[in-house]
Amino acid sequence: MTATDPALTALAQGWCALSLLHGRIEAHIERALQAKHDLSMREYSLLDVLSRQHDGEGGHLQMRQVADAVVLSQSATTRLVTRLEDRGLLARYLCPTDRRGIYTNVSEAGLTLLEEARPTNDTALREALDAAAANPELAPLVRVVESMNVPA
Repeated sequence: MTATDPALTALAQGWCALSLLHGRIEAHIERALQAKHDLSMREYSLLDVLSRQHDGEGGHLQMRQVADAVVLSQSATTRLVTRLEDRGLLARYLCPTDRRGIYTNVSEAGLTLLEEARPTNDTALREALDAAAANPELAPLVRVVESMNVPA
């Protein structure tokens, strides 16, 4: 393959379209969450991921699992957890079976904020997808996103 290979060019164009769709959606949701709830999209994602933990086996996430889930480095995730903990939205505690492990739970205030922000997130997502669907280059990607049935 060469740099001018049509297959490579099509692949690069597809990646650019996907990147554009992601960027537009993320920016739209970010503005909505900031304006209405003083939350960034990363903060919302972290609260959402942590709110899904449970007390059953494998129900609590280690920091590296949280980092993977919110697509951040471990150090960036730790800083984000600290910011939300300082705002009273999260609480850390030692793992009862492994004192080296530290878990993070969403506080009552965090759960309340998350529930208030969830409709804003969902509405902003729908708005961003609808706007992107009007663009012929992005419409096929929007249809793929809308057709996915991925468990949360």
